[in-house]
Amino acid sequence: MTIADLGDVQLHYRLDGPEDGAPLLLVNSLGTDLRLWNDLLPLLPDGLRIIRYDKRGHGRSSLPDAPCTMGALVKDAEALLDHLDLRDAVVVGLSIGGMIAQGLAVKRLDLVRGLVLSNTAAKIGTRQIWQDRARVVEARGLEPLADGILARWLPPRALSGPQAARCREMLIAQPARGYAACCLAIAGTDFYTPTASLRLPLLGIAGSEDRATPPDLVRETVDLVPGARFCLMRGAGHLPPVDAPADYATILGDFLREIGHI
Repeated sequence: MTIADLGDVQLHYRLDGPEDGAPLLLVNSLGTDLRLWNDLLPLLPDGLRIIRYDKRGHGRSSLPDAPCTMGALVKDAEALLDHLDLRDAVVVGLSIGGMIAQGLAVKRLDLVRGLVLSNTAAKIGTRQIWQDRARVVEARGLEPLADGILARWLPPRALSGPQAARCREMLIAQPARGYAACCLAIAGTDFYTPTASLRLPLLGIAGSEDRATPPDLVRETVDLVPGARFCLMRGAGHLPPVDAPADYATILGDFLREIGHI
């Protein structure tokens, strides 16, 4: 287990691929940890230095006592890349990870060569929705909500398969306090104006069966950035690296080659 001590937070992370490979930072969704990408990694092109980590309050990372804000989550990604002395990374962010990726690119464009905004948006839901969910999770934990969350994550065809069982196990393993804290970070986030200022290679990915961030919501954010490309994955849900890893790897690999990252 590798931990980066970043001062106010300790992040669990993992590196895969050659040390001199092109950096690829994978930022996972709410209620998941770095295992989210397990099925995807073997399918990605050679020559990548892949960085995965558990965001604060998830997996084996710590959760400071201070309130969790999107600014803190962005700072964590920034500090991890600085800690590893990595620059010019392509950042793939899924759901809340996509919000973190947007914030990182706005704050530290020197760290980011390109963005993949997957199943995400500049603003997701309403403040009230996320505040209500945080209160429920703090009071009852994640187990009672797991089936409803999985129904938003996965397409119907995957809900009775092994993918659903793995996702459920990963979800309920997350600390309820960390999940709730990140709900409040999402509640306070609206990146429409900052994201519209970005000028860099950007790919948006949506799943046609995504009930958490529907395709039109993803496309709306992608269209903020001139020259950005949008890809709709037919039959995929909110977590396409889980329910459609081969197709996701092809889309991601094509983008990395198009922008000259590999």
